[in-house]
Amino acid sequence: MFFFVGSESFFFLALIISYIYFSHTGGVLSESSHYLDVKRTGIFTIALLSSSITIFLADVSLKRMNRKAHRIWLAATIILGLIFILGQTTEYLKLYKLNFTISKNVFGSAFFTLTGFHGLHVLIGLLVLLIVLIMINNGKFKTIEHTAFSSAAIYWHFVDAVWIVVFSVVYLGALI
Repeated sequence: MFFFVGSESFFFLALIISYIYFSHTGGVLSESSHYLDVKRTGIFTIALLSSSITIFLADVSLKRMNRKAHRIWLAATIILGLIFILGQTTEYLKLYKLNFTISKNVFGSAFFTLTGFHGLHVLIGLLVLLIVLIMINNGKFKTIEHTAFSSAAIYWHFVDAVWIVVFSVVYLGALI
């Protein structure tokens, strides 16, 4: 999982560098960044970052062999991830209604590519976490379940860490 996360880091690094470059060329950033709702996205960011705490607590519960607590914390992680995705979806719908799309300008292309790529990773992470939750619910704790959960937790922390950078660059950077 560490090798996979490492390779994904390069994709995000390239997207972030591209976003920074394209968003600051030609004055497009100041023109387009007013479409972004930093406060609203900040609320959904808190939900996603809180999911790192809940997945940590799920891990602690698993190590203590507390199956009930593990399932509760894992479910809480999934719910917080879904809240984040709901926030991103509603943001995209709002931007679409304002006629701010991926084809609007270079900033729009960079914005939707970067945030969409991250959103895809969140969705994949949610699917994996759901599969792990189903595995845990269907049987006793086995080595494969521990390994699957540990890998999913590493991936989930990665997705959260990437969002810290994306939110800082895209949303907080728009305030500067």
